[in-house]
Amino acid sequence: MRAQIPFPDISPELFSISLFGAEFALRWYALAYIVGILIGWRLVLTAIRTPRLWPKDTAPMTAQQVEDFLTWAIIGVILGGRLGYVLFYKPAYYLQNPSEIMQIWTGGMAFHGGMLGVVVAGWLFCRKYNLFKLQFTDALALGVAPGLLLGRIANFINAELWGRATDLPWGVVFPGFYAQDCGQVAGVCARHPSQLYEALLEGLILGSVLLWLAWKRGALKTPGVVAGTFFAGYGLARFLVEFVRQPDAHFVAEGNPLGLALQVSGYGFTMGQLLSLPMILLGVWLISRARA
Repeated sequence: MRAQIPFPDISPELFSISLFGAEFALRWYALAYIVGILIGWRLVLTAIRTPRLWPKDTAPMTAQQVEDFLTWAIIGVILGGRLGYVLFYKPAYYLQNPSEIMQIWTGGMAFHGGMLGVVVAGWLFCRKYNLFKLQFTDALALGVAPGLLLGRIANFINAELWGRATDLPWGVVFPGFYAQDCGQVAGVCARHPSQLYEALLEGLILGSVLLWLAWKRGALKTPGVVAGTFFAGYGLARFLVEFVRQPDAHFVAEGNPLGLALQVSGYGFTMGQLLSLPMILLGVWLISRARA
């Protein structure tokens, strides 16, 4: 008999109200984005206001510039995350339905795309204000983990991005999965709570390591170490969790050429793993370069 944990009875909506004949709802996923960005902003602001953490005891930007960049970062996350999802995961579908590309309220955001969006926004911001890009990236890396932690918990509440079938004691019975999904004759199908694995690894553990490096090990005094640790740490955590995360059906069902090529090649990489490999390499390179 498979071990099972029933999915908790939590609504994806925190609350909803009716105004002027229309229904408005605040979802846990939206709240996770909002709170994650605010916590990350406060962490970066605290680091900037602590000059002793930085080379020559001088922060790379002012508190006002941190606040100014918040708007740039939000735009980068939303545009990058959405376009990343469209291009990396469902290009064929959105090529046929271009009017739905920016309908972010229907769901569909990619972390790797959001990260690229923030990178582009950060590069433009640094160029405009003549800031040292590597130290700027170190500062931003400190603020990402809270959003990852809360976002993955929200994925769990939404019962999305679940894992493969498992008989481990902590397997969760997500809504809508039955015996045939696990190759059983009868009963229900328990799956890895891969969202919570990612919340733990990418959010709590990685975030704690970055804060420890910055405040206890003086890592911010060596530009590139904190950013490199984030890139390599996130990439490795995501790469490992993908082994127990349900593969994306978009590749074959919707004819994603890149995903189909990977499956045919026999390597068995998921899109998440493919996108994480460059992050790991970039992180290792940044750390090596900083320590040289």
